[in-house]
This record gives sequence, C-alpha cells and structure tokens, in this order.
Amino acid sequence: MLPRLKISLRCRSRTALLRAATAVLCVASLVTNLVLYSSGQPVSAGALALQLAALLGAGWHLRRGARSINLLPAELADRMLKVQESERQHLSRELHDDIGQLLTAAKLQLDWLQRRVPAPLQAQCDTLRKTLDDTLGNVRDVSALLNPRQLASLGLEASLRAHLLRALENSEVHWSLECKQRLGGISEEVTMAAFRITQEAVTNVLRHAQARNLLISLQRTPAGLLLTILDDGVGFVPASKPGEVGQRGMAGMQERATALQGSLSVTSQPGAGTRIEALFPWPARSQERARTPATDD
Repeated sequence: MLPRLKISLRCRSRTALLRAATAVLCVASLVTNLVLYSSGQPVSAGALALQLAALLGAGWHLRRGARSINLLPAELADRMLKVQESERQHLSRELHDDIGQLLTAAKLQLDWLQRRVPAPLQAQCDTLRKTLDDTLGNVRDVSALLNPRQLASLGLEASLRAHLLRALENSEVHWSLECKQRLGGISEEVTMAAFRITQEAVTNVLRHAQARNLLISLQRTPAGLLLTILDDGVGFVPASKPGEVGQRGMAGMQERATALQGSLSVTSQPGAGTRIEALFPWPARSQERARTPATDD
C-alpha cells in the first residue's frame, strides 16, 4: 500500500508543479504584452514563444480536465470497485500470511512451554490455547470475507453456501439457497459482484432486519444472471439514492450492479420484509446460449 501511496503523491506533486509553471507562464506573457503595448514596441519572437508556451500549458490542463469531467459514473464506479477489491485482497494476504503465521508461532511456543510448566499452571495454558485458537479462527474468517479465495475453485453456489453456513451459524435465522441450474461460464466479475451483494445483504439481515427466514436464489434467465434475496424482517424505506442518506451498504450493492451494466432493485416497507433483485446481463457472445439454460438432471 505504501509504494502505491508514494506513486500517487508523486503524480500529484508533478501535476501541481505543471499547474504552477503554467500560471507563471500566463502571468509572464501578460506582463510582457502590457510592457510592449505601453512602450509601443513590436512583439518580439521571445514574447510570441512565451505566449505559445502559455497557450500550450493552458490547453493541456483543459484537455486533462475535460477527460476527468467526461468520465462516466459507471466507469468511475468500476475503477473504485477494482481498487477496493485490490485493497481487500492485499489486507487479506496480510492477515493470513503475517498475523496468521504469528499466531501459529505463538501456539508452537505455548506447546513448548506447556510441557515444562508445573501442573497447577496447566489450566492457564489450556485457556491461553483456546484464546489463540479462537483468535486464529477469527483472523481466518475475516481473511475469507475480505478475499473469498474459494470463488475460483468452488464456484459461486458453493462459496455462497459456505459463507452462509459460517455467517449464520450462531444466529436464529433459517436460510435457504436455491440454485437449480448450473452456473458455469459466469465471468469472475459477475461472480464476485453476486458474492459481495449477498455478503452485504446477509450482514444487513444480522444487524438490522431481525428476520427469522432468509431465502437466496440464483437463476439463469435469458436477460442474465438473476440474484434474489428475500427476508421477512422489519423492512425499511428504500432510498432512490442510498449513498446520500447514509445507506452505504445499499449504495455499494447498487454500484456493483451498475459497474457491470446490470440493475438492482430493492422492494421493502416497514414490517413487510425486504426483497433485493440484482440482474447481471450476459455478455453479447453468451446471449444465445443463455436463452436455453441447462438444468441439473
């Protein structure tokens, strides 16, 4: 993370330096023109070169600004999500490799110590071992949430099932995951987006919904992959622009769907539960194949 931050700061300093140089050229050109005009002297070649340099600098900044302004919201959301996933993967590796290894080393040191301490201290060693085991398990769980490595090997359905088992293990929520069709051929971007949206929805159910039942379904449709999340919780009033009213989780779901040219709809009202539908369209080459979805025998 630190090298990327240094590169970003270096780029910003260069941009600031170019802006300052352009401002100096413009002021110098203006002063030169005023001096020549007041003295009645003809414009020299040096003054023309100074004006040309100032115009080129101003044009470069205008072009750069136009590119930034013309950046589509979907493109901006896509870039932000890619940066976010990259940072999550980096943090996951740090947790798994560094902190996980330190905790494992601490367990090995505890084994050595436990063989040498007197009997009255064995109970404390056992308590310390349980604490280390719980901490190591929590670190692995957080690492898996930040970077679900099993997505590539197990696929979307199995990864979601594993996440639901882990996240809802100690809750009273009765859940079901329905997927009656094969999910092969789905891009990594869609798989990750569907997983993250479900992850956020499950978090909301545990924190806010007070739901007893949760139903998640994945379905191949002619239009695309349809993810449906339904709960019977307390519900809420969805906002058209959730990011502006503090519904950051909903805003993140919307951004993930929009970044893949998909759509996300939220239907809810107080006391009536919540229904979330995310549709991820198929790529052009997959449209024809998607019209005839394959079902398991």
